[in-house]
Amino acid sequence: MTSSIVSEIIFEVSEDEIDGGYSASALGYGIHTDGETIEELRRNVKEAVKCYFDATMKRPRLIRLHFVRDEVLGL
Repeated sequence: MTSSIVSEIIFEVSEDEIDGGYSASALGYGIHTDGETIEELRRNVKEAVKCYFDATMKRPRLIRLHFVRDEVLGL
């Protein structure tokens, strides 16, 4: 038996090192958004989740932002 309640949704967040700003994509869902600052990104993620989960769907109770950072090392 599977639960129809999504307890949390995870977004993978990356920073655009060239142009600045952040982009976020939900793992397992077609939800993508961006923002110039972390605060703007947080607002946009919340709004994107609200838009994706309509009135007939149960929204997740938690949104987790997972920040991904690439590190380049020179030799």
